[in-house]
Parts: sequence; structure tokens; C-alpha cells
Amino acid sequence: MLLNVSYTDKRITKKIDEAVGKPFTLKERWAMGGIGSPKLFITETSIGIRNLLILDNNLDQCNIELRPRGIILRFRSLLETYALVIPFYKLTLYKGDIGIYSIYRDHYYVKVKADIKAIQKFFIKLQNYKADNAPTSIDDL
Repeated sequence: MLLNVSYTDKRITKKIDEAVGKPFTLKERWAMGGIGSPKLFITETSIGIRNLLILDNNLDQCNIELRPRGIILRFRSLLETYALVIPFYKLTLYKGDIGIYSIYRDHYYVKVKADIKAIQKFFIKLQNYKADNAPTSIDDL
């Protein structure tokens, strides 16, 4: 779900909260060691996101916020902020080439550089949190 989140809209906030859960409390954020990623540089995207990013000449960058049931990938284009809301059951992560992570949701995808240790640590934290909070598989029973 790709949304324009530049302006406060209760309907959009409710949609996001239903999809990926309400934001973590300050105590939970502290215990987790933070829930946000460092600045991520975008190397490649799906056509829908690319059409938004080419509207300006700025460097293509994004960040990821961890939520209880998913992630929110945010990026800016012109003066607008967009959010790609991805619940864990639709999130697919790939580590492709050296230092490139691919984030997929249905027909949307974003590939980001992970050439800094802090970014790699964030993706490990994301994968571990997703694995710990995934629903029980039938194979696990």
C-alpha cells in the first residue's frame, strides 16, 4: 500500500495502524535499541515508485520504521512524503549483490545499498524481529 503521508489524515493513519500496528511506545523503542533505520540510498525501484522519485533531482533515499506487525518504508519526492506500508506476511527481504538489500511487497520493490555496518545491523534486527513475531507455521506443530 503506497500512500501519501505528507499531511495528517485520520483515515490514512487508521489504515496504517490496522496494517502494521500502532507505533511502539518509548519504553519498547528503548528496549529494542531503536526502531528506525539509518539513511538508506535507493539503487532501484519498481515502476510506480520510480515515477515518483524521478520528479525531482534530489538523491533517492529512504528510511524504514519498524512496527509491531510490519514496516513502513518512507521516501520523499518534491515536497511530498510517501510511505510504502508492508505487513510482515507480505514482506520479502533478499540480500542480493554485495551490499544490496531488496525489499518486496506484492508488485512494489525497493533495492537499497547496505554498505555501512549500521545498515546491516538494522536489517539483521528486522529479520530477527520478523522471525520472532511470525505466526506459528503448521510445520512447527
